[in-house]
Amino acid sequence: MVEIDPWGVEDIEDYTRLFEEFGISPFKELLSRIEKPHPYMRRGIIVGHRGYEEVLRAMRERSKFAVMSGFMPSGRIHLGGKMVMDEIIWHQRMGGDAFACIADMESHSVRGVSWKECREIGLNDYIVSLVALGFDPEKGHIYFQSENKKLQDLAFELGTEANFSEISAIYGFSGDVSISHMTSVLVQNADILQPQLLEYGGPKPVVIPVGVDQDPHIRLTRDIASRMRMWEVEKDRNKNQNLSIRISLKEGRDRGLNTTPGAAVQEMLKRMKEKGYQDIREYDMHLNVYYTPSSLTESYIQGVEEIVKEFEMEHGGYGFVLPAATYHRFMQGLTGGKMSSSIPESYIALTEPPEEAARKVKLAKTGGRVTVEEQKRLGGLPGECTVYELMMSHLIEEDDHVKEIFEECKSGKRICKSCKSEAAELMFSFIKRHQEERERAKEVLKKHELYKQWFR
Repeated sequence: MVEIDPWGVEDIEDYTRLFEEFGISPFKELLSRIEKPHPYMRRGIIVGHRGYEEVLRAMRERSKFAVMSGFMPSGRIHLGGKMVMDEIIWHQRMGGDAFACIADMESHSVRGVSWKECREIGLNDYIVSLVALGFDPEKGHIYFQSENKKLQDLAFELGTEANFSEISAIYGFSGDVSISHMTSVLVQNADILQPQLLEYGGPKPVVIPVGVDQDPHIRLTRDIASRMRMWEVEKDRNKNQNLSIRISLKEGRDRGLNTTPGAAVQEMLKRMKEKGYQDIREYDMHLNVYYTPSSLTESYIQGVEEIVKEFEMEHGGYGFVLPAATYHRFMQGLTGGKMSSSIPESYIALTEPPEEAARKVKLAKTGGRVTVEEQKRLGGLPGECTVYELMMSHLIEEDDHVKEIFEECKSGKRICKSCKSEAAELMFSFIKRHQEERERAKEVLKKHELYKQWFR
């Protein structure tokens, strides 16, 4: 069995097995439906998803959707964090309402990082680099968990639908885990659902770009979002093989109603008929409609779900859409194994001197053979090479050039020394350029009404 833990995951080698165990869908099946896919999508760096079809539908129809992810300020911003930033920025440019969270409550409770250090790292490392990479602060939302009262209120409310046993089972918590650590889980659930609050336009598809290690957060949030719904829309097939939709008021979630459950069902039925759904009938406190499989369209189902969400929100509910997620591969550490903030040689920080970044590339583990002669005869192993991974993920824009490097390595035409030299030069240029952009980003943030307070 594969185990994933968002605070201590080891390297994952078999993604197929992982996806089968946790119900994650392969991302490559969606690629043909994406307009101008990000390089991470085209190159198989984003490997899986949950529920991303709804986000794609919103993109295609130019309807509302959002993107959200967070950063725990416990160490320097490095290339692993850049991957998440790149995905947030791409979705923002595709029309998504973008949210970026500095998870200081998580960092303080899980890592023991002081509030002062959380602020300094979150602002000077993560927020500045996010804007330098292309995040538009005018159109997006950047926040610290500890400063967001609406977020904390939502986390408290979500706690009514979660319990200690469930959270312990999902995360493997033992009896010595602090209450603050457990509370930070609910705050992260609230981070994920916050873009669907009324002040941000109400319920909508939201995608969370993360590494596979964060899937426990996604699974729990989707479960809680479902439990927070007052009404349930179920699709089923009856004994005659006809499809049906059943609309039910969920037991225990009727406390926001200003009427009785029976009257609420009647009011919902009236609303449906006013909207043109004349074929829906009441049966035993439920609303049902039956169709043959060929005549029940996706647009019909979406229309029903929209009416249910509107009705729910009028009665104090949230109408949450289940959040989606994309999952990208872990980057290898430069020295092999996992990147670790406690091993400086294993990662490249976006704030370190360009010369140092280039030096690390030249010392990085490759997929080369023991000798040059053996490399030319047998070919290299680019799939095991951290230098090739750096170029594919961060340093080369043209797909054709990435393919060329891969083929030349496999055939033995390309040797590690020349490959490292090219990658080191590209890394030097990237870090130098990014740090120039960081200076410009600071000036943008200092002038922005919402963020200039942080630079006083």
